[in-house]
Amino acid sequence: MRIAMIGGGYVGLVSAACFAEFGVEVSVVEADPGRLAALHAGRMPIYEPGLDALVAGNVAAGRLSFTDDLAAALAGAEAVFIAVGTPSRRGDGHADLTYVYAAAEQVARALTRPAVIVTKSTVPVGTGRRIAAILRDVRPDLPCAVASNPEFLREGSAIADFMRPDRVVIGVEEEGAREVLRQLYRPLYLIETPIVFTNLESAELTKYAANAFLAMKVAFINEMADLAEKAGADVHDVARGIGLDGRIGRKFLHPGPGFGGSCFPKDTLALARIAQDARAPSRLTEAVVAVNDARKAGLGRRVLDAAGGSVRGMRVAVLGLAFKPETDDMRDSPAIPLIEALADDGADIIAYDPAAMAAAKPLLPAAVRYAETAEAAIEGAAVLVAVTEWNEFRALAPAWLAARMQGRLIVDLRNIFDPAAIRAAGFVYHGVGRGSVSQLAANPEFEQDFEQDREFSDG
Repeated sequence: MRIAMIGGGYVGLVSAACFAEFGVEVSVVEADPGRLAALHAGRMPIYEPGLDALVAGNVAAGRLSFTDDLAAALAGAEAVFIAVGTPSRRGDGHADLTYVYAAAEQVARALTRPAVIVTKSTVPVGTGRRIAAILRDVRPDLPCAVASNPEFLREGSAIADFMRPDRVVIGVEEEGAREVLRQLYRPLYLIETPIVFTNLESAELTKYAANAFLAMKVAFINEMADLAEKAGADVHDVARGIGLDGRIGRKFLHPGPGFGGSCFPKDTLALARIAQDARAPSRLTEAVVAVNDARKAGLGRRVLDAAGGSVRGMRVAVLGLAFKPETDDMRDSPAIPLIEALADDGADIIAYDPAAMAAAKPLLPAAVRYAETAEAAIEGAAVLVAVTEWNEFRALAPAWLAARMQGRLIVDLRNIFDPAAIRAAGFVYHGVGRGSVSQLAANPEFEQDFEQDREFSDG
C-alpha cells in the first residue's frame, strides 16, 4: 500500500514513520524548505525519543521519503493524510483551519485517481464535511471519500502510542474507504487493538472530548493540591486513594504547575468555542481553561511568597523549561509565565533544560542566562525551582545540592524531591499539595508506586 502524508511536523512525521514501519510506502510532503532539508539530511526537526532511528531505518528500506512535489507524492496513493497545524485562531480561540482547507484544495487539484482523504490533524466537528465539499467543488470529476482519523500521541512516547495504542478511531462512511483504512491498520488488528469505526462528526468530537477530559483531571488534582496545602493533607495520598477506583483511574492525577503543550491548551479552548457555537456550552471545559490559566499565572507569586515576598537580586536556578519531559516543546509551557514573573521582580535567572533551551530562548526574557548542565545552573543559587520532571533532576542528592547552593530554598513544582530528605539536608522545601509529610514518611513505598502509575500531562 502507498499513502501520502501532507505535513512533516510532529503528528505527520511520527505517523509517517510508524506507518512505514508497518510496511506501508509513505511519501511525506513538506513545504518548509528548512525542515525538508533537515529531513533529507537525517536531522529530526522535533525532539522525540527514538524517532531519528525509526526514520533512518525506513528511509534506508525505501518505505519513507520526503518531498515538496505534491503531485509526485500523490501518484499511486490510496490514502492521503492531512497532518498540518491547527493553531488557536487569534482573538477567539477557535481552531484555525486555514492550512487544512488549503491542503485539501491542493490535494484535490493534484490527484489523478480517487483516494481516501483523511484528516489526521485535530479539527472541529464539521471539518470533514467541509473538506468533502471542497473536493466536490474543485474536482467534481473525481469521487474521493473523506475520513477522520484523529491522533492520540503523547509527546515523549509518541512511537509507543502509535504502535501499541489503546484504540484507533476512524470516522468513515463509505465502505471502500473503510476497507482501505482497515488494511492500513491491519498490523494493529493482529494485536487485537480496538478499532472504533464511526461517522465523521463522532471521530472529530472524540479527539476533543478525550483531551478535555484528561485536562479536566489535571485541573482537578491541581485544585485538590491547593486544598491539601490548606487542610494539612497530602495530595499524593488523595490521588492514590481516588485513582485506585476503577471508575476514575490513576492516570493524569499528578499535581503540578498546570498543563501546556500542543494539545490540551488549544483543544480545550477550541472545544469550549465549538460548544458555544452549537448552543450547547460546555461549562466544565470552560472552567478547566480558566483554572489552568490562573494556575500558570500564579506560579511566580508562589515562588515569591516562598522567598519572603521578593527574589530581587537573588540567583534563581530554574530546572526544566519544556512543558513536560522527553520533548523540546515550549508551547504554553508553565515555565514561560513563571520566568517572566521572576524576571519582572528582578531575579538573576539561570535556566537549564536537556532539550528545550534553543526553543525557549526566543520566548523568555533576554536577561535569562542558560547553563550547559543542571549542575552549572545550581552552583551558587539562592533558590532552586523545579519546573519539568526530567529524570536527571530526580538524581540530584540533597547533600550534593546543599554543598553547591548558597541559599536553602527549593520550590518543587513537580514534587520530584523527597520532602523529608530535602528538609533533613537543611532546606526550606515547598512542594505542591504537600500539606503534611507525615504520611509520606510513614508510607515510603508510596512514592515508588505513584511514579510507576503516573502519566505526563499531554494529549
